[in-house]
Amino acid sequence: MTEPRYSTIRRVAVHVPPDRQTGAEIEDEVRSRSSELRLLPGLLRQMYGFEERRVAPAGALPSDLAAAAARSLLDEGGLGPEAVDLLIFASASEDLEEPATAHVVAAQLGLAAPVFDVQNACNGVLNALEIADALIQARRYRRVLIVTGERGSRLSQLPARDRDELALLLPALTLGDMGAALLLEASERPGLLGIHWSTNSSGWRAATVTNPYFSPGTPRTSVRFDSQALAASFAGMEKDVTGALRAWGRKPDDLDLVCVHQASVPFTRTILESAGLAPDKAVPTFARYGNVATASLPLQLVEAARENRLCPGALVAFLGLASGASAGVLLMEWHPDPA
Repeated sequence: MTEPRYSTIRRVAVHVPPDRQTGAEIEDEVRSRSSELRLLPGLLRQMYGFEERRVAPAGALPSDLAAAAARSLLDEGGLGPEAVDLLIFASASEDLEEPATAHVVAAQLGLAAPVFDVQNACNGVLNALEIADALIQARRYRRVLIVTGERGSRLSQLPARDRDELALLLPALTLGDMGAALLLEASERPGLLGIHWSTNSSGWRAATVTNPYFSPGTPRTSVRFDSQALAASFAGMEKDVTGALRAWGRKPDDLDLVCVHQASVPFTRTILESAGLAPDKAVPTFARYGNVATASLPLQLVEAARENRLCPGALVAFLGLASGASAGVLLMEWHPDPA
């Protein structure tokens, strides 16, 4: 009888662009584009707890950031392109409508493995982990490389014609740029222990970025973030976190680390409190990096490792939140590459 095969995250890496942009600099940019609109100094700090973000060079694409993170991950592990059996690109940003951006990343890395894209707003990486885990358990692949590259800062460059448009654009001013990569590998013991989803698709209108190619009557890209409607679309989902943990025989106090998608400091605090998760087990990143969308969860793993908070065998919960709306909780044990 064939023994069951599990999956575990062996490595994680991020590519952090070197250029910084403070909240004050972003506010000055908005004033320069829309001089007739009044934007109070320090508004991004007061509303969101935002201090600064990282900004990629002007010509950088999502694939460039994803490939840079993946290259670091492979080099640190002494792995060549032939070691990757499947590549999944799982970003809210993308280079092209066609083909899949995963092809662009694979070409940069010299991979010959199968590739595809997964997209679900800020939950793309969490969806990719679930898919990769199922494929590894089905013995289709041994090593799956999940990558993402976010260029959210581009959205904040859009102009606002009036106060209403500025209000809907405001959360986009905190979006940052980053690349991230995770290597999921077959294992004799389980690393990914479970994943649970909650969905409220009726809330999809709360946050939208239009597609100028396929959105009739929309000649330009437009961004609309209704913060109150978006927060309301997640109502009740936080209760599913404790329910999922209970179903897996765990309690919030059992967790060593909590990585939660961070769209603002106040919202993160509210989600942790509502889910009964201790704030000191979280990894604050928003103030220094902004909202980096799908790169948020990998970034927090890397930050925790740098702070010596991520030890082998640690019990970690991923809490993903994405417009649409969807919330996912993933439970894992950290079993890094022994090398």
